[in-house]
Amino acid sequence: MAEPVRVRRLTDQEGQKLQQIVRRGSTSSVRCRRAMMLLASAGGNRVPVIAQLVQADENTVREVIHRFNEIGLACLDPRWAGGRPRLLTPGDENFVVQTAITRPTKLGQPFTRWSIRKLAVYLRRVHGCVIRIGREALRCLLRRRGVTFQRTKTWKESPDPERDAKLDRIEHVMEHFPDRVFAFDEFGPLGIRPTGGSCWAKQGKPDRLPATFHRTHGVTYFHGCYSVGDDRLWGVNHRRKGTINTLAALKSLRAARPDGAPIYIILDNLSAHTGSRNANARHPVVLAAQRRERARIRSEKSIRWGGRPLTDAA
Repeated sequence: MAEPVRVRRLTDQEGQKLQQIVRRGSTSSVRCRRAMMLLASAGGNRVPVIAQLVQADENTVREVIHRFNEIGLACLDPRWAGGRPRLLTPGDENFVVQTAITRPTKLGQPFTRWSIRKLAVYLRRVHGCVIRIGREALRCLLRRRGVTFQRTKTWKESPDPERDAKLDRIEHVMEHFPDRVFAFDEFGPLGIRPTGGSCWAKQGKPDRLPATFHRTHGVTYFHGCYSVGDDRLWGVNHRRKGTINTLAALKSLRAARPDGAPIYIILDNLSAHTGSRNANARHPVVLAAQRRERARIRSEKSIRWGGRPLTDAA
């Protein structure tokens, strides 16, 4: 009597992969069904039982098992033969991907982002390279090439003309004197706000927390200090963010290395303090103009949402 067809002994990695495909599902129903065949065979089930389980032909089950014993998990991917010839060349696919990652406004389109429909229509009538592709095929192509629909993010670049020179100095002290390098920054104002949690309550009657429309206890400014060599972070809280309080926080950095040797402090807010001891302070007229501009922007945002303009923003 012939030996019954069954899979070889699975390795731990193979078993975990097959279970993951079956439990979580797969974008391909063929991969999921083949994984179920292999797991069922590894559990001791015969071919007729597996065929009835996955609603497949017995010869298909035997072929999958034999292929797994030969090439392993690569048998999960079907090897389709023939089919419709490809209509897009590799150059066409590269052009589609490049168009998708380019902002429509740069290509003369009156919108700011592509949808699948708009991109497919544009590709059909673009001058010099007409590409006919359906929306589903276009979606699959972009996904295969690693292009997904994402939210744009903003970033800031320093306008300082000495930016590269300062970065070189920072890298130098970080490399040669890491135990004497500190980072310092200010953050605020901080306001204590209630955070809604979870609790057991009657249906439709949850516990309520009062909103903090009025800061009856004031606000706090946080002066953060970080020692690069010790990997230690500490902070000093003050009611105001002024030169005196900032100097007190900087003195705590000096106290961390009381030997009198030089220390190196990395900070980007030195010019915002206008104290008499600060030789790098920005001109008070420039600071006042910046405050007025920020107030004007806040006023425009409030008007957009139905608020009243600020009196000092004019």
